[in-house]
Amino acid sequence: MTQTPEAERREHILRAAIRQGLLDPDQALLAAFIDLDAVAASVATLRAAFPSSVPTLHTFAAKANCLVPILRELRTHGMGCEVASPGELAQALAAGFPPDHIVFDSPAKTGAELEYALNLGITVNADNFQELARLDALIAARSTTSRIGVRVNPQVGGGGIEAMSTATSTSKFGIPHEDAGARQQLLDAYRERPWLTWVHAHVGSQGCPLDLMAEGVARVVEFAEEVNISLGRRQVTGIDIGGGLPVDFTSDRAPDFAAYTAHLHKRAPALFDGRYEVITEFGRSLLAKNGFTAAYVEYTKEAGGRPIAITHAGAQIATRTVFMPGAWPLRITAHGPDGALKHGQAVTQDIAGPCCFAGDLLARARPLPALTPGDLVVLLDTGAYYSSTPFHYNSLPDPAVHGVRITPDGHVRFHPLRPAETLEQVLARTGG
Repeated sequence: MTQTPEAERREHILRAAIRQGLLDPDQALLAAFIDLDAVAASVATLRAAFPSSVPTLHTFAAKANCLVPILRELRTHGMGCEVASPGELAQALAAGFPPDHIVFDSPAKTGAELEYALNLGITVNADNFQELARLDALIAARSTTSRIGVRVNPQVGGGGIEAMSTATSTSKFGIPHEDAGARQQLLDAYRERPWLTWVHAHVGSQGCPLDLMAEGVARVVEFAEEVNISLGRRQVTGIDIGGGLPVDFTSDRAPDFAAYTAHLHKRAPALFDGRYEVITEFGRSLLAKNGFTAAYVEYTKEAGGRPIAITHAGAQIATRTVFMPGAWPLRITAHGPDGALKHGQAVTQDIAGPCCFAGDLLARARPLPALTPGDLVVLLDTGAYYSSTPFHYNSLPDPAVHGVRITPDGHVRFHPLRPAETLEQVLARTGG
């Protein structure tokens, strides 16, 4: 069967990793790989989708892959960084992002965190009226170059995954736009605070259709227009439209940034007429397709007439897939010990992980060529989340993550992004 170019590239990388000892059935049972060439191409595609006439800062949502070398790589491509915790803020600064290229979006910012951000000149999106009151006191005591906005919940509804929908009527995020009296209260907040010059919205991510996302942005652009008209001055000068472009986990098809901007042009044309600066906060859509995870099959068995392959990849790196398989299914490919794609008749089998609970399954009744001990399974589309945000169940060590570049002559070069965690390090983080 003919492989896609993407599949051929993955196999080429996998074979090289085995030859170079980055995957080994005794020493390196599990590893993740990020294709840095493909990351650069994704960033270029994102940039091309937005009109060059509009001043736009594309930030990467650090939660999607918080490894400092990955953040540093994205910085070299001109990206900014969106952070949602003090840890992510520290990682962004360590990666070298200038403060005016960092956006701080946590819904639970402390006074000390706000003060730190304002002192550095980091962009801040306030989540609620109480946070605005904290900002009042902090700004009265200092000058700041920070761009400051309010996260508005446009309340346009949810997508197919409730947990990923952040613009529902009862979402914990932002100030609800459609609640009784909220619109006027928001207008008053801007009237009383001339330093409020931005507005922010994020409708959701996986499971959210593009039109729903665009409708949320449209309502926020409409609100920005309303602020400026009602105040009789051009106070709101920038709109942060968030990120959240969904990823197709059923194929190699990459997220279509151009299709999203087409929806934005239709729903919110004022976003692109030159009156506003724009910030985006894409994460998973930039990285997911550009990474995969490989794990060895340790044992195979049969139960109730169904074959089971016990692998070294499970809930510790595929937490969402294990606990919400319907919402977060993964494509899995079967490979022999040399990395070559396995062929032959598909056998319906479970792909299980190493964690000590019955639900630790990457796939149930998945048709794949029969797996045997020493084979490898490859989890596709895992460049975002997954190995970069491990779950420390059973005190399993964090796997190594490797960056990959391929030279024009086909040579695969690996770059360490995070070394495999040692047992000594596991003991250290567990008080040993």
